[in-house]
Amino acid sequence: MKHETLVSEKASEVWGYRKMRTVEIQAKSILSESKIYEWTINPYRGCQHGCSYCYARFMKRFTHHRESWGDFVDAKVNAPGLLAEEVKKKKVGRVWISGVCDPYQPIEEEYEITRRYLEVLQGNGWPVTIQTKSPLVLRDLDLLKRFDQLEVGFSIGTGDEELRSIFEPKAPRIEERINALKILHREEVRTYVMIAPMLPKTETLPSQLQGKVDYVVIDKMNYHYADWVYRKYGLERARMNEFFAQKGTELAYLFRMREIPCQLVF
Repeated sequence: MKHETLVSEKASEVWGYRKMRTVEIQAKSILSESKIYEWTINPYRGCQHGCSYCYARFMKRFTHHRESWGDFVDAKVNAPGLLAEEVKKKKVGRVWISGVCDPYQPIEEEYEITRRYLEVLQGNGWPVTIQTKSPLVLRDLDLLKRFDQLEVGFSIGTGDEELRSIFEPKAPRIEERINALKILHREEVRTYVMIAPMLPKTETLPSQLQGKVDYVVIDKMNYHYADWVYRKYGLERARMNEFFAQKGTELAYLFRMREIPCQLVF
């Protein structure tokens, strides 16, 4: 079933990488039921970060984009208005922003669809969980602080910047994410980190995150999109269940030693 209609299309450079195809579309609906939280909403279809392991690239099977994952983004320009209508008709529940894109990818600086989502949800008293890799979330700090129930999570898969650049070459640096967490936490916004997928060299994260997060969740690599990266850099062992079991247990222990609640979900 087709859920969007084309409004306009343009191409632009993103951080010196290949041309980014941006399409403005009209969504037909916006709130979707989720297995993680009650609801999820996605301001964009596609993600400029284009992380090698991202499970959301499965969407290309349905959207039929010819571009590589990370080289296209569809902006749901009418979505905030739709959300304002849907929150009045549906049962209040926690909303995950977002499940298959980063709500604060670079294009959000221009379109501000995520901010307008938050304005609607805050105005109607809906609880929210944000998940991102981008310090752009700090732009909306004034709005985040007005929520009664809101948390902001950052995905950080490794403590090593070189490894980050291999698996997530277009995503913000680890230092930028941790600094954003520090600011949010200091401003009394509830924060968490998803170490997912867990990559090598996570041992420094407990000390780096101490005093900056309320809790941590750890998950293994559950998909095979990045298998070629593991092979190319001789990291095959870090793709095995034995690695995840051993390192996950060790990492969870290090967090608990620092009195940071930590959950293994594999």
